[in-house]
Amino acid sequence: MPAVVRVSVCAAVLAGVTVLASGSTAWADVVPGGEGTGSETQVNGGKENQAVSATAGAVVYERSRNGSGESVGPVAAATNWTPPACYYAPKYTPEQLQKVKEPVWEAGSTGYEWDAEQRDKYVNGHPYKDFNKEKAGEGYWWDSYVAVGREGDPGALDCTKETFWVDTGDDPPADIPEAITPEVLAQLAYAEIRVPTTEVDLAPAGATKVNLPTWAWLDAATFKPVSVTASVPLLGVEATTTAEPVSVKIEPGTADAETYPASGVCEFANGSIGEPYAKGKADETPPCGVKYLRSSGDGSYQLKATVTWKIHWTGTGVAGEQPLPDGNFGGEQDVVVQEIQAVNR
Repeated sequence: MPAVVRVSVCAAVLAGVTVLASGSTAWADVVPGGEGTGSETQVNGGKENQAVSATAGAVVYERSRNGSGESVGPVAAATNWTPPACYYAPKYTPEQLQKVKEPVWEAGSTGYEWDAEQRDKYVNGHPYKDFNKEKAGEGYWWDSYVAVGREGDPGALDCTKETFWVDTGDDPPADIPEAITPEVLAQLAYAEIRVPTTEVDLAPAGATKVNLPTWAWLDAATFKPVSVTASVPLLGVEATTTAEPVSVKIEPGTADAETYPASGVCEFANGSIGEPYAKGKADETPPCGVKYLRSSGDGSYQLKATVTWKIHWTGTGVAGEQPLPDGNFGGEQDVVVQEIQAVNR
């Protein structure tokens, strides 16, 4: 897991005020807890797709430079790390939190003891008084959100901390790792990265022959860097996560095969992974490929190609690129291997 980078959002809040006033969306009218249109606003090529209800404290995704089409999929971290399924961000003004809490207490469905503890905490000054109304306009109540598409993820239940107050210009508490910072935004954007399905070009195409080196390569126009930007306009903070293809691992689908190079890992070089076959190279050793030593008979071998994507991020107040775990995405394809037919005269 990469080292935690916590970046102050103090200076960014002033930028957030500008965003609220002049952004293409009327963010000034969509305050936390208000009647917004999109808890997870998706922005594609400058067009916003706001499908579900929500608030300006939620994360906005800009996906115009992401992979697209039916053949794309999410990368899986090469380690056991996963992006957060929930996070904390501004959600309520003092008046809005009162409208949320008081009906619950009055209903009595949560029990007298719990209701009394809640009133003591948010109304009676231990530690907050009258929902912090005296600080109206000077901060927001932060609460949990579930990341888009992660509603059924067990990690969506990890954000159990009760609603807490953050003054404008202050960082969220350091002991809440899921609270929005540029790094958390970068991790959320990681989960939104989409990359092409890995199907390598092969030569010979169709069926290959036993003991014949088969060239393998990836289309450089398809396998190029992709990125997603995640932001919270209310805070004026954002992060862009970028994935770049660095290698492909070839697994022939049988032990009766040799790979080029021997490791089976073809590195990205000269703008592509592998080298397209060209006429006249039949006697050369491919820089990336496979040689099958046995026929596939009446069936085929399942060749698996897994691309490793190096992933990094940049964000508000962060100098230079910061690393995130590499991501993998692979696919399988049928390869028919035939015996070379000798002609006896």
